[in-house]
Amino acid sequence: MGVQLLVLEALRRVAGLGTTGWLTGCAFAVATWVVLTLALRRSWTPSFGMANRVTLARTILVGGVTALVADSFERQAPVVVLVTLAAVALVLDAVDGQVARRTGTVTPLGARFDMEVDAFLILVLCVHLAMPLGAWVLAIGLMRYVFVAASWLWPWLRGALPHSMARKTVAALQGVVLVVAGAGVLPVASAATAVSGALALLVWSFGRDVAWLWRVRGLTGGPAVVSGPDRAGPRAMSRRAGPDK
Repeated sequence: MGVQLLVLEALRRVAGLGTTGWLTGCAFAVATWVVLTLALRRSWTPSFGMANRVTLARTILVGGVTALVADSFERQAPVVVLVTLAAVALVLDAVDGQVARRTGTVTPLGARFDMEVDAFLILVLCVHLAMPLGAWVLAIGLMRYVFVAASWLWPWLRGALPHSMARKTVAALQGVVLVVAGAGVLPVASAATAVSGALALLVWSFGRDVAWLWRVRGLTGGPAVVSGPDRAGPRAMSRRAGPDK
């Protein structure tokens, strides 16, 4: 939380972060602290681990992105700073899983922590793009949350999914496309086309996995490894729990 506040202060001085952004960033920091503390207590994890520290660093960057996006509702957001923070967070997404495997600190908590950070970053980027492109962009960020909510009603949606490079590619593409579109380097029409293509691939990927889970419902026993398709970001919930990552 202390580092998050330092980042927010740096954004205030460098990017002119306003009161709305400050309050949003602080709320994000408190929520992260509460949720992560509860998760650590329930998981009985003996050590937080280096991989989780990398994920926590990404979380702080996402907190900065969230603050800037919230502030953009009142004034023009510094796009360069926002996109830079988001891009670094996406790049580090490829680091924490590698660190976990090399240090032998693979845990379900780490995988879930990583997935939730990915999901929230994608959602925040969608909120940022919804202003110039339209509310339809939010479908990308909300799709994973809708899937999880649906799994509460239909438990067969919580079935473990097989390894799929196509799924991983589509998931990774979402963040890349959203960052590029949010950078403002493309004309609005081109950005809308790129995001539409990413959304179409996401719908296809979700649809394929839902169809597979429907076909195998009742055939697999035990709890699922993942809580849904790895559309939260470039990796799945089982990032640190399986050899196919």
